[in-house]
Amino acid sequence: MDNINIVNQTSSIFLILFISFIFVVIGVFYSKNYKGLSNYLVANRSIGTFSLTTSLVASALGAWILFGPASAATWGGMGSVIGYALGTAFPLFILFYLGEKIRKNFPKCKTLIEAIRLKFGNKLFKLILLLSIFYMTIFLIAEVTAVSILINYISGTDLWITALIVITSSLIYTLYGGLRASIFTDNIQFVILGILLVIAFSYIISINSNDFTLEAIKLKNPHLLSLDYLPNYTAGLTFFIAVAATNLFHQGNWQRVYAAKNIKILKKSLLISFLIIIPIVFLMGFSGLVAISLDSKVIPDLAFFFLLLKKQSLTISIVIVILAISLTISSIDTLINAISSLIVVDGKKILNINGDYLKISKFIIIILSTIAFIIASKGLSILYLFLLADLFCCAAVFTVFYSFYSKSLNEKNAYTSIIFGLLLGFLLFPTPDFSKSILVGILFPIEFFPEFMSKSLLFLSFVIATFIPILAWKIK
Repeated sequence: MDNINIVNQTSSIFLILFISFIFVVIGVFYSKNYKGLSNYLVANRSIGTFSLTTSLVASALGAWILFGPASAATWGGMGSVIGYALGTAFPLFILFYLGEKIRKNFPKCKTLIEAIRLKFGNKLFKLILLLSIFYMTIFLIAEVTAVSILINYISGTDLWITALIVITSSLIYTLYGGLRASIFTDNIQFVILGILLVIAFSYIISINSNDFTLEAIKLKNPHLLSLDYLPNYTAGLTFFIAVAATNLFHQGNWQRVYAAKNIKILKKSLLISFLIIIPIVFLMGFSGLVAISLDSKVIPDLAFFFLLLKKQSLTISIVIVILAISLTISSIDTLINAISSLIVVDGKKILNINGDYLKISKFIIIILSTIAFIIASKGLSILYLFLLADLFCCAAVFTVFYSFYSKSLNEKNAYTSIIFGLLLGFLLFPTPDFSKSILVGILFPIEFFPEFMSKSLLFLSFVIATFIPILAWKIK
């Protein structure tokens, strides 16, 4: 995409370096007082309501919210806006109940994967461990790619420069201070993104006051709000299922479940975070509806920025840079520490080597971060890979979490049901151009299937992968 160069490259690089440096200094100096593995993994199980709430929100709202919800809304209508908002927040609602149960049943655990291993054994545990690391690595790549493309769009700064700065700075303080450093910097990032989001939406509404309404959207694109528009349902359900399922396997969330000082604080923080996240993601999605109504040729990924940068304001561009870097670093530090914690706690069951697993985890994280840097520097779209990671999580979500309530679901049944759901979902999972799938269009001609099926492959693949495992629970 062409860049608009509102901010010159030198100023942009300086701003990125300055923001990143501040978080490095804060993270390193704060965590000096909190040493030890317990602080690194679960912040010594001592986090209060404010810190836990701000950390949950800041970690959940990465740079993806500047692109994803608005982009989905341009073709998925109001249904995708609602689905995205609820899907992002819903895992916190589930953790309100599930978090308490797992903390009580497995009080000494530090990760969800560890709890699965203690309940089932090594076979299912290994599958879910690899699934979680794969998903979070894709998430890491997506965050770095998104912010690099955005900064390039605003200032023309080379992708590799932004990617290198945000990855390096996040690695420095997160690998040093662990979860304690991540949560403390999240507190600051939460305040920054709260202020900047208010500024951004106040500005958008002020310059688009007549268009930022349901009536204006209905006048230009009534189908996006219509109850008869099929994508309002299929897109909404797809995003809800995919986003909710994957976030339940986000180890960063589970670290915070165990980091809470007590159950009361955990539940209060989860509820407040749930209520904060929904309107933020909804407004981001709604901006996509407004943008496509103003210009039918708007680039979906840039729908939010189409509204915000209409007058190419230098001040607003600087706001975007600060917002994007803060959002990205708050997500990256969570992902880095989450993957690291999985390797520290559960890695020896996979790698089976002698050594300090904290050091080993840091070495592996640096390798994964290097991969993220290389891919982000090329500006490649990883949406398809992200959707594939979502499919894996969808196939496992019901089986894994229902197992904590059921005594009859054994490891063999659980493993079989996940593989069964994944295979059937994969048969309908669309090819990169979304025109066909293995079953529809490759093994059998598209003409053999109803039109709804051929045009809703992504939706059907997620629905089948998510719900078919329930039918397989009784397989012996």
